[in-house]
Amino acid sequence: MKHYQFLVKEFTRLHHFNHLSAITEWDAATMMPENGNQARANAMAELSLLIHDILVNPALEEAFKQVDESQLTDQERASLREMKSTWQAENCLPGALVEKKSLAGAKCEHAWRTQRKEADWDGFAKNLKPVIDITREEAALRANATGLSKYDALLDLYEPGMTKEKLDDIFNQVKSWLPELTKAIIEKQTSKKLVMPQGPFSEASQKNLGLEIMSLLNFDFSRGRLDVSSHPFCGGVPEDVRITTRYSEEDFTQSLMGIIHETGHAKYEQGLPKDWLHLPVGEARSMGIHESQSLFMEMQIARSSAFLGHIYPLIKSHLGEGEGMDLANLETLYHWVKADYIRVDADEVTYPAHVILRYEIERDLVEGLIEVDDIPAIWNQKMQEYLGVSTENEFTNGCMQDIHWTDGSLGYFPSYTLGAMYAAQFMASIKKEMDVDSLIAQGDISPIQHWLEANVWSQASFYSTDELVKRATGETLNPEYFKQHLIARYLAD
Repeated sequence: MKHYQFLVKEFTRLHHFNHLSAITEWDAATMMPENGNQARANAMAELSLLIHDILVNPALEEAFKQVDESQLTDQERASLREMKSTWQAENCLPGALVEKKSLAGAKCEHAWRTQRKEADWDGFAKNLKPVIDITREEAALRANATGLSKYDALLDLYEPGMTKEKLDDIFNQVKSWLPELTKAIIEKQTSKKLVMPQGPFSEASQKNLGLEIMSLLNFDFSRGRLDVSSHPFCGGVPEDVRITTRYSEEDFTQSLMGIIHETGHAKYEQGLPKDWLHLPVGEARSMGIHESQSLFMEMQIARSSAFLGHIYPLIKSHLGEGEGMDLANLETLYHWVKADYIRVDADEVTYPAHVILRYEIERDLVEGLIEVDDIPAIWNQKMQEYLGVSTENEFTNGCMQDIHWTDGSLGYFPSYTLGAMYAAQFMASIKKEMDVDSLIAQGDISPIQHWLEANVWSQASFYSTDELVKRATGETLNPEYFKQHLIARYLAD
């Protein structure tokens, strides 16, 4: 057991360093003054190198060779598997590359915050090119170590077991029915009238509403908080979850659902098994499963008529009863489908098109089939093909709108639509066991969350994604549940 215990000790150290890294990343996005960027980038690069040095310590390799799995419990064997996976992923890369990636990413991400507002594509592309070059170098090293393709080697970091061949099959299926479904829904909407709620809605009122709904969703404020950033996210660690949103005083609707979305992420983190948080096996299974929890909370629950009806008195209390604030109009608004520019503001019907576009671009970027300079034209072509929207010479709301590529996080985007599919599948299983709409209408989502805690949150990374989903629902990922969810919500009546 001594070899296993040595590994536990070292990975616990890593957990503590990753805790510090997560909080400094949150601070950089929310609180840090602009001129602190370079010093923070240097410190974070040094911390990344320190984490890397621990993982490439030859003593870990020797411990993995010597550990006697016959002496371990099933949970400890799963823990060993996840520690080894983390170790192997890091040992693909030399320390110099880790540091170079951190510095290039920090520079690109920081500059993007200004360049996006100014639609400065040329300036952004200049910073993005070295990030992509480094990411390609990383992909080649990971591919050589794993036997996977370059893109699959990056995808495996976020969605273990998923491949571009599987994704191409899933997304080609979606592309075969999504355009017609979108068209049918938009056509049906022509008989409805939508009135945009008239602001201003103060940031303070929106925040107070958000905090009250977070409480309704059982967010544990003793282990988390809500803040503001230019790009909403959930960060920190399970013991200290940091979620952010962004507010517009002219439109409260996006920030409200953004808070609920990030609360879904946070509830997953807060529900992970406390006894295993210091080890990789105690972390979320994959980014797709993580996204399933945010989309479950936002799309499956919060945008339902039952939930909107329940929180309507809170909305009136905090934001008033002005034009467009009646319940029927808010339901129409939150079920409105429109092909538009922005991914994070997209409805659940058109959202997959935004993801597929990004997946196809990043896949080809990594594989060297296209270059950074090709992105705006390809983005425009795919936006017109998938959504009928032109982004020609539109950079701020086009190919510069996302933060993910700035730090080399290629392979991440597919998780969003995989998450929507998992969420629909989980809800279908839950509905077999309880009257979901009745519970939501009463404001009692605890039974629903108890199901998620038992079948998803507490399972952490003890099982593969396929096995986790099969244990929870009786089958592996089946995209048909997502399609049927969209049909039921938008075309049933």
